[in-house]
Amino acid sequence: MAVTLRYRGREVRDADVALIRDLIARHPQMSRRALSAELCRLWDWRQENGALRAMVCRGLMLALHRAGHIELPPVRGAMANPFLTRRRPAPAEVDTTPIVARLSELGPLTFHQVRRTPEEALFGGLVEQYHYLGYTQPVGEHLKYVVEAGGRPVACFAFSSAPRHLGPRDRFIGWSKPARQRNLRLLAYNSRFLVLPWVRVPHLASHLLSRMARRIAADWQALYGHPVVYLESFFDPGRFAGTCYRAANWIVLGETTGRGKDAPTKKPTRPVKQVLGLPLTRRFREVLCSIG
Repeated sequence: MAVTLRYRGREVRDADVALIRDLIARHPQMSRRALSAELCRLWDWRQENGALRAMVCRGLMLALHRAGHIELPPVRGAMANPFLTRRRPAPAEVDTTPIVARLSELGPLTFHQVRRTPEEALFGGLVEQYHYLGYTQPVGEHLKYVVEAGGRPVACFAFSSAPRHLGPRDRFIGWSKPARQRNLRLLAYNSRFLVLPWVRVPHLASHLLSRMARRIAADWQALYGHPVVYLESFFDPGRFAGTCYRAANWIVLGETTGRGKDAPTKKPTRPVKQVLGLPLTRRFREVLCSIG
C-alpha cells in the first residue's frame, strides 16, 4: 500500500487517508482540534506518558490538507501563540548574601524538580534575572531544577527535547536516520545551567553536573514514561571555556555550523558553539542505534 505522507516518524498510507476522510465526514461539527484528538484515539497515538499526541496529529492533518489529500473544516478562530504572548518571569525575591565556602563546607545539596510545582516561578525568575541568555520556555518534554543549600537556592538547571539534527553528536552516536527519528526522545538537551552569582564555591559547578547526571534518567521516566540515556549541551568558546563540563566528564564533540535549525542559506548567522555530550550508560549506542 502506497505511502501518502511521512510526518514526524509516522507513515500515512492510503487506508489512513480514507479513515481520516471518513472521520471528517461523520463529524462535520468537530473543530480541527477535536478531530486531531479523536484521530489519536483511533490510532492509539500517544506519548510515552499516555497523553495523546494531538498537537503532532494536528500538524499531520494540516500537511495532508495542504497537499490536497483531505479537506479540513474552516479554522474557527486563531489561537494566541503562548510563546509570543507569554509574560517574562517576575523577579525572584531571594537572599543574595554571598555564599563563600569550600564545597565540603556547603552542607547538603537538595535538588528540586520544579516543573508543574509552585516553585517553577522561582526558577523562571532566577534564570531571567541572572542567566546571560535570560529565560526562554523549554521545548517539548522538559524538566526544571532548583538546587538549594541550607534552604537557599544556589543553582538552576533546565533540560529539554534535543535538536533533531546536530552533526558532531550524530557522528559520535553513529545512528541511522530511522534510528535518530525513533530514539531522539531518549536525549535531553541542557538548555540552561546557572550557578547564582553570589555563590562562590570552588568545584561546585562540576559537582552539580555530576549529581544531575545520576538522577535525570529516573526523573524523566517518572514524568514522561521513558528514561534518557544521553545528555547534550553547547557552550560559546568566546565567553566560556567549558571547564566545569569537562571536569564532570562531558565530551567536547566538535562545533556547530552557526546556521541554526531554520537557516535559509549555508552561511553562519549566529556564534559557532562547541557541542558537548555525556552518555549516561555504556550501552547508549546500542540503545540509540536500535530500530527494532
